Amino acid sequence: MVEIELDGKLVEVPQGSMVMHAANKLDTYIPHFCYHKKLSIAANCRMCLVEVEKAPKALPACATPVTQGMKVFTHSAKAVEAQRSVMEFLLINHPLDCPICDQGGECQLQDLAVGYGKSNSRYEEEKRVVFHKNVGPLISMQEMTRCIHCTRCVRFGQEVAGVMELGMVNRGEHSEITTFTGQTIDSELSGNMIDICPVGALTSKPFRYAARTWELGRKRSVSPHDSLGTNTTIQTKSNKVMRVVALENEAINECWISDRDRFAYEGLNSTDRVTTPMVKQGGQWLETDWQSAMDYVAHSLKTISSESGPQAVAALAHPISSIEELYLLQKMIRGLGSNQVETRLRQTDVKGSASAPWLGMPISKLSELDRVLVIGSFLRKEQPLIAARLRTAAKRGLHVSRIDAGGDDWLIPVTSIAATPSAWISTLSEVALAVAKAKSVTAPAGTPNLPVSPTAQKIADSLLSGTSTSVLLGSAAIAHPQASDLHLLAQFIAEQTAATLGFLPVGGNAVGASLINANGVGVESILSGDRRAVILMNIEPDADLPNPTQARAALSKANTVIALSAYKSADLLEVADVILPISTFTETVSTFVNAEARTQTIQPAVKPLGDSRPAWKVLRVLGGLLNLDGFLYNMPEEILGEALGENYCTKLSNQSTATSLSNGNVTPSAGLERLSDVGIYAGDQIVRRSSALQLTRDAKHGNQVGLGQVLFNELGLKEGDAVRVTQGSQSVDLPATLETNLAKGAVRISAGTMASSQLGSMFGPVTVGKA
Repeated sequence: MVEIELDGKLVEVPQGSMVMHAANKLDTYIPHFCYHKKLSIAANCRMCLVEVEKAPKALPACATPVTQGMKVFTHSAKAVEAQRSVMEFLLINHPLDCPICDQGGECQLQDLAVGYGKSNSRYEEEKRVVFHKNVGPLISMQEMTRCIHCTRCVRFGQEVAGVMELGMVNRGEHSEITTFTGQTIDSELSGNMIDICPVGALTSKPFRYAARTWELGRKRSVSPHDSLGTNTTIQTKSNKVMRVVALENEAINECWISDRDRFAYEGLNSTDRVTTPMVKQGGQWLETDWQSAMDYVAHSLKTISSESGPQAVAALAHPISSIEELYLLQKMIRGLGSNQVETRLRQTDVKGSASAPWLGMPISKLSELDRVLVIGSFLRKEQPLIAARLRTAAKRGLHVSRIDAGGDDWLIPVTSIAATPSAWISTLSEVALAVAKAKSVTAPAGTPNLPVSPTAQKIADSLLSGTSTSVLLGSAAIAHPQASDLHLLAQFIAEQTAATLGFLPVGGNAVGASLINANGVGVESILSGDRRAVILMNIEPDADLPNPTQARAALSKANTVIALSAYKSADLLEVADVILPISTFTETVSTFVNAEARTQTIQPAVKPLGDSRPAWKVLRVLGGLLNLDGFLYNMPEEILGEALGENYCTKLSNQSTATSLSNGNVTPSAGLERLSDVGIYAGDQIVRRSSALQLTRDAKHGNQVGLGQVLFNELGLKEGDAVRVTQGSQSVDLPATLETNLAKGAVRISAGTMASSQLGSMFGPVTVGKA
């Protein structure tokens, strides 16, 4: 530790710290633009100049290392004069357009100009002009003349997002920030550049000219679009969500949010919103009142339960639903005598499943790992902020290994084995065998006796040499047809290498759903065609279920399908008999349990749209109409207390109940296999309706079929050529895109798209030919 004197106050900071760090420890504000606590030091704005005793001139606080006994003056005449001089230079070319600037009211330059600027300028020359650039549907670079070249956006791309999409060209007053050769900004974290830009150079394109910051109400919230539980601030005007920005929480999302969390709000006020109960009569949809709709639903459920038996009634719910909603849904289904309730929408293999799978550690501990093996995950698009944490940790020495089908670049140095999905069991078995040999133990029963490849040995050696290690199972491993075998092998590897076994849960409340018993016998049982009444909550069958063709067939056999949904869609209108309009998470009290099992409750930011109601109120009333006990709730807090209890964390478990691999025959398939990711902007009803997100490169990527180099050459394709993909008896034509790192024999076809709704299971044999 080094002790210095700052403005007459003594402060101790670690050796190697900068003066800015010492000032932050004392809560002494030093004006700055280019400095950001999460980015490297650039020292190019010079606004943080301070006086240091015995130094001949003012020094930048962000780049001046502390020394023992140093005396620093941040507000002396010398320091203030230096800061005023810098401000004068910064304003030479800055346009006087604060009244029309979207950054007005929350602009660092505006604030500091009040304190350090002058009322008039000594410069009479013409100001420079920088022409606008189109960099995609999310970020506006229309007024780059405002840019002060702090390079925060450039450093964020390189250091946090992992890809340098912006850079500076030219010199002197001709310098400007731009993309490379007119490309767009496509990072899944790009919106953070808007937040960290200290001026109005980078602004939100969807929010452009929509409102002034001082007109907006603000509510703390949580994003439900993945299991991280990202903290956000929802900004509203006239009962409408206008903008979503990051809310700092170092333990969860630091100070970042993904573009999915930031721009999904556009879907909240989609024209697809249902605001009045609807009932299908004679094939026609009719609007009705709540009383009539609820009586119809209650009568249907009573009749079917009594005539066809309790197990004829089932429910599927999207894990975007709140704890309050999921708890009452499962309580109603179980109150009718059925166990046919499920939120693990894409998990077809539930035998041996852990009772309450979770990350296995605090999210912040990911930054402290030195070894990690990730199995079956599209990490960068699936969990953008977890990928960012691992990316940062990799710079400090974390060794990342991955076993999947490849194709996507995580922007992290990795030891990778790319194999078709049918080969994942044998590949992971090789790692397990290498670990077993090193530890002189026996691999799990049923593990095939295979030769260990050099890469599998390298992964095993990496895990065995670590001191803080984790084995993580991703969304593709969870949805895999042999998920239980992958789980058992991963558990064995984790136990033998003293690693933490964890899951990357799918959906905002995936962990909470398991804790409150909202999972039953699996989605396959519910979609077997034997259920006479099916309740769908926050679900669109074509986009949210593992086999859309099978789902539509099963739901068409049901006597009644009841949809609790905030939105209508073509597939829902086709299969449902009743649609009850429910509120979104921004319109009701909602509790979410994130990947680390942290409970977060948010209050409504706006009132429910139209005549929609919170789902927990709908289910409470429905439980009463069905004469079920225990539905007399007045407040959502009562439901939450009953659902979770104080010791809910004791229920968490990642342990498999299986004792051996289910099938010793792990010979990979010889032909082409489908590999399914769920597009980053296709995971739930709200995100799918964000018009800006659906214009991004990632959204377009989900509507293409990814092919490896070998198959691309065999078919003689060029980028964008149409190919016909056939799965079973279904075929669909899609544009092809080259994915050079994709495993040989794998064909990536995203789930949750209109094209995939015409095909079958997320995994299995396919054929590909020119259209």
